[in-house]
Amino acid sequence: MASGGGITTTDIETDSDADIQDLGIYDVILPPEPYIFGVSHITPRTVPVHILRPEYVQATRGDGAPYPPERYSGDGRIGLGTVEEVKLRAAARLAKKTLEYAGSLVKVGTTTDEIDSAVHQFIVSHSAYPSPLLYSGFPKSCCTSVNNIVTHGIPDDRPLQEGDIVNIDITVFLDGYHGDTSRMFAVGEVDETARSLLSTTSAALQAATLVCGPGKPFQGIARAIHDTIQARGGRWCVSPQFTGHGIGTAFHRPPWILHDLNHEPGVMLPGHCFTIEPCIIQGNDSSSWTFPDGWTASTINGARSAQEEDMLLITETGVDVLTRD
Repeated sequence: MASGGGITTTDIETDSDADIQDLGIYDVILPPEPYIFGVSHITPRTVPVHILRPEYVQATRGDGAPYPPERYSGDGRIGLGTVEEVKLRAAARLAKKTLEYAGSLVKVGTTTDEIDSAVHQFIVSHSAYPSPLLYSGFPKSCCTSVNNIVTHGIPDDRPLQEGDIVNIDITVFLDGYHGDTSRMFAVGEVDETARSLLSTTSAALQAATLVCGPGKPFQGIARAIHDTIQARGGRWCVSPQFTGHGIGTAFHRPPWILHDLNHEPGVMLPGHCFTIEPCIIQGNDSSSWTFPDGWTASTINGARSAQEEDMLLITETGVDVLTRD
């Protein structure tokens, strides 16, 4: 994948001097040239036939027909104390374990495609399916989003470089249930701005989980994220384009978790299981655009973005973060 040169504040067009911020020096990730639209040129990895596939993969025809949408019904709540909960927790544990393994592979010179290959083998060796693979046609087994990539980065052959930051997003499908989590990783030594962005993102996710519990409003999640960003100097913004989601037997389903300030109704109830996964962006421009591949979302101005994700289960008395110790 082609990359731009180091980015500084003089490379960014702004409407006024007040908008100028020091974004640091790092590689800006750009789509490869010549542009290739879509992902049909990428060969998906194979999964042993004995491993259970999600319904959206089972229904894929593979003849160029549109990928089928996920189906779900009901309110998505898990039966607490049942085999549903046991399976859900097992999927979350495997996702966490897989992410820890993926993080151990992050180093200067390693390509994100090499990480994807290792992650794929790790997941299938645990008799699970890598949920992103063929979800709406996604061609890889995890998402890797570097520097200015907000989310849904497709692993490729660009070697990671000193000073990069990378999000690795892992989802596994184990015994009929999905487990989903992501973290940020620094590649070698990163600048102070990157370190601050990563710590702010982690703090925002932690603050959001602390306002969760039975009877708590979903909109409180966004308020907690907003207040955390403001308390850290307001040097960041949150993307409104990408949400958290309910999860269980379906990969994505209601409740949809908004990370930007909102007045959406709804409260958390025992058995609700969902992800919180805010994308925190340098500066005050939260907009993004999608590469010709149809997946990779980049900030408009090349600013860096960071995202972390946890999977939460609302219990009768509080909340369990399933993808943490």
